[in-house]
Amino acid sequence: MRKVLPATGLAVVLAVVAASWVLPQITTGSGETQLAATARLLAVASEPATSVESGSFVAQKDVMVPIRDGVHLASDLYFPAKDGVKLEGKFPAILERTPYNKAGAASAFGPFFASHGYVAIAQDTRGRYGSEGVWHMMTDDMADGCDTAAWIVAQSWSNGRFGSYGTSYVGGTEHALAECNPPGLAAEVPVDAVSNAGYFGMRNGGAFELRFMNWIIAMSAPDGSRAARDPGTRQVLEEARSHIREYLLALPFRKGMTPLELAPEYEDWLVYALGHGANDAYWKQPGFDVVDQVARYKDVPVYLVGGWYDSWARQTTMTYMALAKAKKGPIKMILGPWIHGQHMHHAQGEVDFGPDAAIDSDAFHLRWYDRWLRDAENGVENEAPVKIFVMGGGSEQKIADGRHLHGGVWRDEREWPLSRTRWTPYYLRADGTLSTELPSEAASRTSYEFDPHNPVPTIGGNISSGDGILLQGAWDQKCGPAVWNCRDSLPLSARNDVLVFETAPLAEDLEITGPIDVKLWASSSALDTDFTAKLIDVHPPSKDFPAGIAMNLEDGILRARFRNSLEREELMKPGEVYEFTIRLYPTSNVFKAGHRVRLDISSSNFPRFDVNPNTGEPLNGNRRTVTATNTVYHDRAHPSHVILPVIPR
Repeated sequence: MRKVLPATGLAVVLAVVAASWVLPQITTGSGETQLAATARLLAVASEPATSVESGSFVAQKDVMVPIRDGVHLASDLYFPAKDGVKLEGKFPAILERTPYNKAGAASAFGPFFASHGYVAIAQDTRGRYGSEGVWHMMTDDMADGCDTAAWIVAQSWSNGRFGSYGTSYVGGTEHALAECNPPGLAAEVPVDAVSNAGYFGMRNGGAFELRFMNWIIAMSAPDGSRAARDPGTRQVLEEARSHIREYLLALPFRKGMTPLELAPEYEDWLVYALGHGANDAYWKQPGFDVVDQVARYKDVPVYLVGGWYDSWARQTTMTYMALAKAKKGPIKMILGPWIHGQHMHHAQGEVDFGPDAAIDSDAFHLRWYDRWLRDAENGVENEAPVKIFVMGGGSEQKIADGRHLHGGVWRDEREWPLSRTRWTPYYLRADGTLSTELPSEAASRTSYEFDPHNPVPTIGGNISSGDGILLQGAWDQKCGPAVWNCRDSLPLSARNDVLVFETAPLAEDLEITGPIDVKLWASSSALDTDFTAKLIDVHPPSKDFPAGIAMNLEDGILRARFRNSLEREELMKPGEVYEFTIRLYPTSNVFKAGHRVRLDISSSNFPRFDVNPNTGEPLNGNRRTVTATNTVYHDRAHPSHVILPVIPR
C-alpha cells in the first residue's frame, strides 16, 4: 500500500473515443450527445493544473499536534505564500495522514496545494516516523483523525473547512476520519482506499492476502517503525526484509520465532491477522470497514477512485453502493484500467490501454476540493455519479515497449452495478467448455490433486504492496523468469491442478461490466481446502503474438471453512458435495469477436493468498500439510457456473 505521490503538472487529457459498442447517442437536456458531454467533462477534469512557482508556499515542519491520550502527532504544514512570504488570512486545508513519512509531501502534495490557496497538512500516523505512540493497523486512525480535525479548525489560519486526501492506507485514514463525524471535514477523495478489509483486501473469502505479510516485514517494520529508530535494530529488520520470499514459503508465522519480534506491534498484528479469518467485530470496526459503519460516516461530498486491477477494487464499489444509498453527498466514483495508485498511467503489467486511460491526479483532486472547500462554480457536482473505463477494443498489436494495445473507452453511468446488466450464467461443461446452456449430464465431475507444497503461482491481478513478491495488473498467464515461484516456463493451463473452461471463439463483441460471482459445487478429501477462480480474456494467435495471449481480468478465492458464512468457521465432511460462492473483483472489458471467455478453477493462487494446508487445523496454527483430492461437479444437479454481468450492445 505504498503511497504514490501525484505527478505535479502531469498533462494527460482524458477523452472518450467513439466505438461501435459504446453507449448509444443519448442526448442531454442541452441537446448535446451523452458521448460528447462525457468527453467535454473529462477533458475539463484533466486540464493540466498550474505548476508550482518558487516562493508560492512556505513550510512549517514538525508541528506536534496533541491527541486526547497525550500522544503528539508530527505534522508538516505548507502555507500559501507570495515571493516566499506567508499570506495572511483564513484558508481551507487539505489533510493527508500517512504511515509513509510526511517528509515525502515536500516533493508534490504540500507545495502543490499550498500554491493553489490551501494549507496542506502532512501528518505521520501514530507510531510512525516522527509521531509518538504505538502503531496499530488502522484502529487508532478514527480518534487520531478526529482530534486532528478539531485542531485544524481551531487554528487562526483556518476558515473552518478542510478536505482529506490519500491513496491506499492513506485513503483508509480518510474513511476512518469520516467515521467520527469530524468538525470541518467538507470533502474527501479516497483513492484505492483501505475499506471493508474483512470481506476482501486483508482477509479475502476467509483466506489471508499475503501482500500484508510483505507490507509488515518488508515495507513497514524496517522503515518508520519505533524499532527502526535504533540503527542496530533497523539493520536486523532490513536483513529480515531480504528474506521475505523464504518467510512466505515457511508459513505459518509464529510469534517470537523471527527478527520481527524486535518490532513487537508489527509482529503482534501479523500473527493475529494471519490467524483471524472470521469477518467479525474486529474487521468490522471503524478504520477497517465502511459498509458496516455507514451510520456514523459523515455526510460529505466523496469522490472514490478505483482501478480494475487495484487490490481494493471490489471494496471501493462496496463503499460506493453503501454511501450512495445512505448519504446526500454527492457520492461519485471513477474506475479505470489501473493497478494500485497508478491512475496517472495508461500502461499496466503487459498491457497498454491507450493514452486516454490516464488522468491528471492534481487537476482531478483540485476540481473536487475547489468546489466544496472554496465554492468554485466548476460544475463537478453535475457530472455523472459513476465513470468507468471499458477495457478492450484496441488493435492488440505489439507496441514499442512490447506491450499489447488492448485499448478502451470512458463512459458515464448512473449507478453501480449497471441497471441494464443481464446477469448471465455460463456453465462449466465436462468437455472443458463454458456455455450458456445448462449441462444435461446426470453425473459429471472433474477431480484434481492439490498439493500445498506446489501451489499455483500468482501471475498479475489485483495486487498492492507486492514489491519483490508479486506482479501487478494484466499478464499473459504463463510462467517465466518474471515470476519468482514458477518452477517451469509453461502456461498455467498446462498444470494438472488448474481446470480450464472456455467458450468457443466469440461471434461478436461481448461486454462484461460489473462484479463476478462463481457458483461452484465441489467436494474434497480434506476437512478444509480452498477453491479459486480466475476470469481470463483469451486472445487468438496473431502476427505479433503467435501463441495468443491469456490475459487475466479478475480472480477470487473461498476458504471452504467459510463457505456458509464469512463470520464463522465450519469444517467439511470429506467426500460430501457443497455449494461454494467465489466472489471475484469487478471488471469492465470487451471480449472482441474471435476471443474466448475463460474460467480457471483451482485451489491456490500463491503468494496472492496464503496456501491452505488442507488439514483443518487452526488458521496459522498448522504443523502438517496433506495433499487433497478436490472435485468440481458440472452436471444437471450440480450446475457449476460463473455469473457474468453482460451489458447489451
